Amino acid sequence: MKISDIVALGLWPESKKTTSLKGIAELEDLGYNLFYIGKNADLYTCPGEDAKVLLVRSDRCSVFDIPLNLEIEGKGVSQTAISNNGAKFAKQSGIRTAILDETIDQSLSIAPRCQLMELCKPLEAEIDGEVVQFELIFRNYLTGSLFDACQNGKDPYGLNLPSGLEQWHKFETPIFTPTTKGIKDEPLNSAKVRETFPEIVTSLEKLFKDFTKFAQDRGIIVVDTKFEIFVNSKGEWVLGDEVLTPESSRFISKEDFDAENYISMDKQILRDFGKSQNWKEQAKDLKAGEKLEVNVPQEIKDKILSGYTTILNRLSK
Repeated sequence: MKISDIVALGLWPESKKTTSLKGIAELEDLGYNLFYIGKNADLYTCPGEDAKVLLVRSDRCSVFDIPLNLEIEGKGVSQTAISNNGAKFAKQSGIRTAILDETIDQSLSIAPRCQLMELCKPLEAEIDGEVVQFELIFRNYLTGSLFDACQNGKDPYGLNLPSGLEQWHKFETPIFTPTTKGIKDEPLNSAKVRETFPEIVTSLEKLFKDFTKFAQDRGIIVVDTKFEIFVNSKGEWVLGDEVLTPESSRFISKEDFDAENYISMDKQILRDFGKSQNWKEQAKDLKAGEKLEVNVPQEIKDKILSGYTTILNRLSK
């Protein structure tokens, strides 16, 4: 399906920039045409008339929504495999995902980076008089932005948490902290979003609990996760391409967690390095399409790839 047809069906916003650049030759030769270059992955239209696209993960890296001139060889393949595992777990729990079961020709060298995706629209609804898109976040532990808010006496999600909770407090049952999805993610009232989407939130809450136990049994602590919801051509809600992955979740090895070494097995080490190098300030002068020039020690790149590899190996058991 051509990108013009996809736009006409309302499955791709007219305002979102596309590219006319040629993609990977072995895909283009088979009728897959590059139309969007993301920070870490690219999208191709597919031959035929079905409403689907091909997502191709790269080794490119970004942090704080800043594209970097950094690639970590092997990251894209590991991310794709972890994403496929997450989608499989969700489907076994009765939850649809946009990731299709069909695959491209597995003899292609690029195949391990590829996922065929059903074209869907983001889920939208009116909350407090404004139509918004959502990120549905579940947390097992008090840390990150929520801990900071609690420390400042704020209650951004209307949860009425007890005062005096310490960082890394474990909640008896996961808490639900939804936000808007946009240029800036804004907290939403947890109860209001639950009332708006009771079936979705209840299903995802169970999925998160089940996956938390599944992962812990395999030596991984799930701190939190983010779900992005879409609507397919049948009007059914589905999960996006990042389902229970280190791109959408914080995973810590059980041995590190038990030793109170709370370093997540993803890009956290890169974020911490970026903070120390003041990348956010450096990126303020970047123009559209430009990447921030960074110099990252090989040790950090190796640790990031090792984290993804460990996650894949443990969750594949």
